[in-house]
Amino acid sequence: MSSQLRLAALSLDIMPGDKQYNMQLLGEHMASLSGDVDLVVVPELFSTGFVSDGERLGQWAETNGGETVAQLHRLAAAHNVAIAGSFLAKTGSALCNRAFFIEPSGDEMFYDKRHLFSMSSESRLLSAGDRPMPVVRYRGWNIAVAVCYDLRFPVWCRNVGLSYDLLIFVANWPKEREYAWKHLLIARAIENQAFVAGVDRGGVDKFGHYDGMTFIADFCGQSMPVDRSPAVPGLETVVLDHGSLDRWRKDFAVWQDADRFNVELS
Repeated sequence: MSSQLRLAALSLDIMPGDKQYNMQLLGEHMASLSGDVDLVVVPELFSTGFVSDGERLGQWAETNGGETVAQLHRLAAAHNVAIAGSFLAKTGSALCNRAFFIEPSGDEMFYDKRHLFSMSSESRLLSAGDRPMPVVRYRGWNIAVAVCYDLRFPVWCRNVGLSYDLLIFVANWPKEREYAWKHLLIARAIENQAFVAGVDRGGVDKFGHYDGMTFIADFCGQSMPVDRSPAVPGLETVVLDHGSLDRWRKDFAVWQDADRFNVELS
């Protein structure tokens, strides 16, 4: 088991609908990483961004076997890192905001965003997921990935029986709601006794401003020190230590007193 996990958060400034540009940008940024990174996290809908035009969304969406996922596999293998984020997916006629976790070994995990933002057209244009977040075992760490609005729903994110060590939220979360974003990330870390990484997009679009919103908390909810790259805008790296997490869970075992519950899926 690896005691440390080195995570690189890439707050990409997404070009709407331009998959070639967005994938090239990701490739360039990954090429600049040092060789000791284990996991790269990119924002929600990193390859296309989101628009409120259903026709364009339908044109941009891909299956799991499409070129976007294929390119992610090539990047993961070439750099010996896992890559997490979300992309615009389709299953039959349904469009989904689909999280992914692609490992350098070729293993892959997908999860469809459960909570669609009802204050926008997302809940009208996309289909909600009907399965809980899966937990990936990667380099000795148990990792779960959720998407943006999922953050506001603590029951959905609950770390039952300490099933995960790191919870990742990939997002397009505007700076106008920064207070809620950071405090919800802090709450999820404290209540679940896990590291929490909130990786937002960068730049500006018609929905808001995003720069400087990536936030990584330790298992006590404290903001973690990160290394920011002077050469790559929006690149932040952090080292997570499993030993300190284990000691906290043992010394302050709040998780043992958690309530049992079931989530109804429809």
